[in-house]
This record gives sequence, C-alpha cells and structure tokens, in this order.
Amino acid sequence: MNDKAQPFFRDVSDHLTRVNESADGLDRLVSDILSAHLAQMSVRQNDDMRKISAWAAMAAIPTMIAGVYGMNFDHMPELRWGWSYPALIAAMAVLEVLLYRLFKSRGWL
Repeated sequence: MNDKAQPFFRDVSDHLTRVNESADGLDRLVSDILSAHLAQMSVRQNDDMRKISAWAAMAAIPTMIAGVYGMNFDHMPELRWGWSYPALIAAMAVLEVLLYRLFKSRGWL
C-alpha cells in the first residue's frame, strides 16, 4: 500500500463506519416503530375481544333461562303460576340491563 494513499483509505474507513452506525440506528428505529405498532394492534384486539365477550355474556342469560324452561319439566311450581311467563321475561330484561350497565361502566361496550 502506498503511504500517500493511506490517509484516503482511513477517510473512507471513517465514512463507512459512520454509514454503518447510521444504518444500525435506522434499523433500531424501524424495529421500535414496528414494536409500537404491534403493541397498539394488540390493545385494539383486546378491546374487540372484551366487546365480543360482553355481548356473548349478555346473550347467555336469556339462553340459559330459556334452556331451563324449555326442558318440559312437570315439577316446577312456577310453571302453574299465572304471572310466571311475564316474570321470567322481566327477570331476563332486568338481568340484561344490569349486565349492559356493568359492561358499559367498565368500558367494555
């Protein structure tokens, strides 16, 4: 190697080191941005899952009550009451309203 060219090669090496460090910094920045985006998507999916779970819980109450009373039992005293059907519909409505208010207050709906 020529002694006169050595400072130029040192300068080129310095430029390559700076470019390499700059590329590494940009790579870290892109990785951080991607991680932040994935975290944001995860939070959004969790919110969606909460809403789906809340609506499923609200649908489970009338399904459970209708399932029990759809079994054609003979030994259920409330089946012979005159107000049993309206009372069950009212109980379902009250439970649905309570669940809706609970989930709304917790930010699930």
